[in-house]
Amino acid sequence: MKGQGGGRRAWVWPFGADLGPRIVSAVILIPVSLFGLFLGGIWFALLVGAVFAGGHHEFQTMTGGRPARVYDIFLTALIPVSALIQVLLGAVMGVAVISFGIGFALLAGGGRRWWDVAGLVFFGAVVFALIAIRGEDMWGFHAGLFLGATVWLTDTGAYFTGRILGGAKLSPDISPSKTWSGAIGGLVTGSALALLVWVLATPSQWWIGAAFGIGLSIVGQLGDLAESGLKRRFRIKDSGEAIPGHGGLMDRLDSLSFAALVLFAIGLWHGGWPAIAAGFLVWP
Repeated sequence: MKGQGGGRRAWVWPFGADLGPRIVSAVILIPVSLFGLFLGGIWFALLVGAVFAGGHHEFQTMTGGRPARVYDIFLTALIPVSALIQVLLGAVMGVAVISFGIGFALLAGGGRRWWDVAGLVFFGAVVFALIAIRGEDMWGFHAGLFLGATVWLTDTGAYFTGRILGGAKLSPDISPSKTWSGAIGGLVTGSALALLVWVLATPSQWWIGAAFGIGLSIVGQLGDLAESGLKRRFRIKDSGEAIPGHGGLMDRLDSLSFAALVLFAIGLWHGGWPAIAAGFLVWP
């Protein structure tokens, strides 16, 4: 659109009506998440269990194409139960809770049993990984901070750079709103904050933190695309309406979930059980 003076294109606000609710949600959710992460133990288990139970409920509703039944509610309840059991009785018992749910779904799930099993395996694994990462010492807090900072600023950077710069679509068949500029902007901002956290929180070489920040940022964005593909498979725009300005819980947990699983795998490989966080953060 041209102005009266000729030639100049009028500036258009690049952000939709969701920006305000996104900011309000962040102001509330970030401190709550940090406080739960700092406390650890049963408080962190309660937080993680509740949040991922909400995500699992959205998954069950989406894949089932119907309102939740008692059967679905029972499977969802196993997510927070497994989190609490893992903290109170140990990792093996936490896994046993999810394993029981998988067996129950195979017997009672009918034609959609494999979606039910997939939901329990995925959400159960992510909850298990997050609680194992947090552990009982402050390395767990620092690892959780590194993970959260990387994922959060990747998402935020992708949102702002994508809206401002626009450009070529990243994967139009899966997620028409995502752009290459957003993906690159998210990678830069997410890995930059990850590096800052790494330098302040660990004794390890800075380049290791830079590599992990870049890697987790990319993995998180792949997780976002995977969830977008799942939503397209079931022909829905958002997984729910739990978080104003963001959509459903799954829409916010996708990046975190994939990145958490990778962080857990690296920490387990390098540090062994149960020193997951130290295994990820401390390198010679």
